[in-house]
Amino acid sequence: MNLLFKALNDPTRREILELLKEKDLTAGEIADQFNISKPSISHHLDLLRQVGLVVSVKEGQFMFYSLNTTVMDEMLKWIISLQSQKNNSSK
Repeated sequence: MNLLFKALNDPTRREILELLKEKDLTAGEIADQFNISKPSISHHLDLLRQVGLVVSVKEGQFMFYSLNTTVMDEMLKWIISLQSQKNNSSK
């Protein structure tokens, strides 16, 4: 969970997730949206993939990235459970 929050802490990675919310994109299409080097974007994508926020599929010579909402769903359930525990303990 710590790595997940660390990944979400970076504004570039959050913006990548916003882009992928709309549709699957290649690494090049993602890189075209930023004013930083392609290797830097590749690093961000790799971190997002490592924590499970994105998945990648190679099609021909292109690597397509898509949002993995399962990890976000699990994180939200955890946050909601913390809120529920707090509400129950304050009664």
